[in-house]
Amino acid sequence: MKPINENIVLFDGVCNLCNETVRFIIKRDPNAKFKFASLQSEFGQSFLKEVDLPTMDFDSFVYIKDDRYFLKSSAALHLVKELTGFWKLLYIFIILPRPVRDLAYSVIAKTRYQLFGKQERCEIPTSDIRRRFLG
Repeated sequence: MKPINENIVLFDGVCNLCNETVRFIIKRDPNAKFKFASLQSEFGQSFLKEVDLPTMDFDSFVYIKDDRYFLKSSAALHLVKELTGFWKLLYIFIILPRPVRDLAYSVIAKTRYQLFGKQERCEIPTSDIRRRFLG
């Protein structure tokens, strides 16, 4: 993996839940430490290929922090640790075994389109936050 010295969130760009999650992160990231790219984007696809992850069926978002990446519940927990407010306290759940954490995550991931809907294409961010999105 090429060195990446940034906090990057790769998300499913057509998933309504995923897009709302990006908005949630942006609101709790006043110092703009996070950057974003959809899994479908050129950057997202390139990264997925580089680390040998699926490039079509997205069952997780990817959180890249410095030169490491995290998936599923580990991605969510490592990410909330960086947010402002009490959200960082959720990191305590990292003590649970990963298979237990990932089971709950996977149930939501598998049903997210049915529960929250899906867009026909990736959403275009507003101009004030567009600079935080990678191609």
